[in-house]
Amino acid sequence: MKNKVHIKNRRARYDYELLETFVAGMQLFGTEIKAIREGKAALSDSYCLFLNGELFIRGMHIAEYSHGNINNHEPYRDRKLLLNKRELNKLEVKMKNVGNTIIPVALFINDRGLAKLEIALAKGKKQFDKRESIKQKDIDRQMKRL
Repeated sequence: MKNKVHIKNRRARYDYELLETFVAGMQLFGTEIKAIREGKAALSDSYCLFLNGELFIRGMHIAEYSHGNINNHEPYRDRKLLLNKRELNKLEVKMKNVGNTIIPVALFINDRGLAKLEIALAKGKKQFDKRESIKQKDIDRQMKRL
């Protein structure tokens, strides 16, 4: 199955310093996976949180399936992320540090046809850090030209 769905959160690397990344599965309804295969999802303004020891993503938009009926899914519902217990414990401990958060970086379909979400443990950047990263990108771009 060759499906080239790869939805990125472009603001993630600009607004946050990514400390560690994980790949998580997602618990989805049938019309949600069909909408993702159409490329109708957005990761902006979404974040992950722990509820009762389980990790959920909140604020992720998956548009209603175009050929769906009255039983279509809710676009902004909380979706459970599937990680093994060791990874969940590791993330929960690191979330206790002030300033750390878990954000989605990319959504993709793997070789087996399953939707996977790349999440990252991140720390927010200050305004001067953002300026520094823009300056570094410009320098790298000029070096590549030469």
